[in-house]
Amino acid sequence: MRRSFLPVAATAVLASAVLAAGLLTPPRTATVRTDTLGPDHGEPVPGYLARAAASLDPAGADPRWGLVSFAPPVTVEQVAELPGDPRVAQVLFRVPIDRVQTPLVAVDVSEHPEALRRAPAVAAGRLRSAMGNDRAVRVAAASAGRLADGCACVVGVVVRVAPAEASRLAAAPEVRSVELLPPDAVAGAFSVNPLLPEHVDVVAPGPDDGEP
Repeated sequence: MRRSFLPVAATAVLASAVLAAGLLTPPRTATVRTDTLGPDHGEPVPGYLARAAASLDPAGADPRWGLVSFAPPVTVEQVAELPGDPRVAQVLFRVPIDRVQTPLVAVDVSEHPEALRRAPAVAAGRLRSAMGNDRAVRVAAASAGRLADGCACVVGVVVRVAPAEASRLAAAPEVRSVELLPPDAVAGAFSVNPLLPEHVDVVAPGPDDGEP
């Protein structure tokens, strides 16, 4: 009888320990993404442009998170010269290839200028490790090659900028739109979807029957 009792006792102790651990260690709270920068799928482009412009409320001096979308795409050197001294936090790359839906690559960057300069190489390295069918690999390889060569492939940047400076930023000739989030938006708790240069009438995917 004693042999059968020991496993039962051990199981009871283990169950108690697990229960105690669960009570003492609350479950990790998942991040809820409620804010979005950029247009919604299927949204008319004029509607988004108006919505983005309306977000540039000059009231308040505290910096806010925002999305700058370009048309046509620009280089990282052009990003570095943007007016208004925005703090660039993320660079969004997408290599333009006719009739090919190339991948969007987001690269986080620090405040150091070298991080922005090296961002294309970081994006190229990620694409070189892409996996998928033969065409997907060819598209990724072609995109990586262009990025490594320093192409004008920046379609957007996530910035931290004061509202007053955001208006200056929106007036730059290479900038298509600037959208700001509310002041209480938290870094890492919002999604980003840039307005691509190919989006003219409606935000929707273009043709994808070409070859890189």
